[in-house]
Amino acid sequence: MRMIPAVPHGTKSNAEKRVFDKLRQCFEKPRNESLVCYHSLNLTHHAYKRFGEIDFLICGEPGLFVLEVKGGRVSCHNGIWLHTNRYGQTKKSAEGPFRQAESALHGLRKKLQANIPKWVIDQFVMGYAVVFPDCEFSASSVEWDPETFIDSRNFLNFERWLKKLFAHWKNRDHGLRCPDHSSIKQLQNYLRPEFETVIPLYVQTREIQKRVVALTEDQMIMVDVVEANQRVMCSGGAGTGKTFMAMELARRWTSMGMNVVLACRSLWLKRYLEARFDIPGLTTALVESIKTVIFRKCLSSFDAMLVDEGQDLFDINSLDMLDQVLSGGIDQGRWCFFYDINNQSGIFGPVEQEAMDYLMNQHPVIVPLGINCRNTSPILKTVQTYLKADMGIRGAGEGPEVRMHHAGSSEESALILNKLITELIEDGGISASSLTILSPLSFSESSASLLPHSLKKHILILDEYSMRSFPPGAMSFATIASFKGLENEAIVVIDLPEFQKASSIAMHYVAMSRARAILSLIFMSN
Repeated sequence: MRMIPAVPHGTKSNAEKRVFDKLRQCFEKPRNESLVCYHSLNLTHHAYKRFGEIDFLICGEPGLFVLEVKGGRVSCHNGIWLHTNRYGQTKKSAEGPFRQAESALHGLRKKLQANIPKWVIDQFVMGYAVVFPDCEFSASSVEWDPETFIDSRNFLNFERWLKKLFAHWKNRDHGLRCPDHSSIKQLQNYLRPEFETVIPLYVQTREIQKRVVALTEDQMIMVDVVEANQRVMCSGGAGTGKTFMAMELARRWTSMGMNVVLACRSLWLKRYLEARFDIPGLTTALVESIKTVIFRKCLSSFDAMLVDEGQDLFDINSLDMLDQVLSGGIDQGRWCFFYDINNQSGIFGPVEQEAMDYLMNQHPVIVPLGINCRNTSPILKTVQTYLKADMGIRGAGEGPEVRMHHAGSSEESALILNKLITELIEDGGISASSLTILSPLSFSESSASLLPHSLKKHILILDEYSMRSFPPGAMSFATIASFKGLENEAIVVIDLPEFQKASSIAMHYVAMSRARAILSLIFMSN
């Protein structure tokens, strides 16, 4: 479904942003290519308000539908509706969300009747609905039909619900209306006339940022598959959502009362996951210290185990440590290894075939992930073209082209890097915290150390402690190996040889796949 505007401008509501992303994913190949959803449509004529606003308005062959979004918790006592946001702040209203949606539709209809020919308007089925993305809404009333709302339980199946909503209102209208193409275009042209303009770089990255962290419906189906099996090997390229799937599994397992451990090799990744995902009942631990962790928690074993960046732990010694802390061990316990099918392995040590054979001998269910939800199409295409690595399909949509530069010396590389930083931050308008410089070398050995002092002093050299509040409030630098498993909006890769001169593409693959929206590479030619 085409979204207008392409970026959810002007809203602080996380609920609206989540609904925006869900609507964008719906009907990607619709039977009617003109299906459009408008976000935050202002009403100069409302049923009883001086000004009004429609959260989302869908317009196309199915009809015209108003969606009212209510995030947080919702309750109703003595006819007064209470809406509580994520900060615990509560607003009261005598007007319920269904009434709000219905009155907005009436206001829109009056405005259309005053400006659009009646024969055009009469072709459209019209309806409304309420979206509760954060809570379970199970109340029934004569004031609403069950088809006219969706809550957190069915939020993942948003497109299926929309189809039922369209059918509901069409049946209410006895299925008589079906607008022709010219009428749809006429109405859409009036609702929000289209024009083209240049999109600044910071706007492009902001649009992409809203999409990359959400699990796709296909991936959530894969979570169901993983949850239904005792032992799973889940593979996918960088950006296919392995970490977010691991966290969704952690939420589900801990909600069942399980003590769950998420094991990894990287201290940076551990710090990052601990800060970003605060899940009661989940312990994040480094594999080498996992026995100490379980001792401190006074547990005999963990009920279930998740392993992120599993390709780093495909050695017998690591598997032995994991085996000792898991209830039932690796051969009988509940576990899921999330690992990359491509060329990240080997940075923390070689993969031992004996370890892989041991895991496969436990007859785990094999779950491949094929949809990329982090990187833009140009980044995916570049990685696939030059590295022959599969990072999944679809991606996070269009974005800026990948830029490649060649430097004959560290001094020349620093000059190019200086220019790129200016183009991205000063000219492109992206925030400094959105930019990370990656090198196979330490900062003091990298070409970034040759930047002018006036610029260099604003670069934060990342360590494991800075992962607790990543991204930081400044431009950052990290070695490629340390940044493995992490990401940022814009990445500039320096000090690597050209693809054809590299003895291994592991560093190239890890570095290039860290960028969500903007990727620039400065190769060393000599």
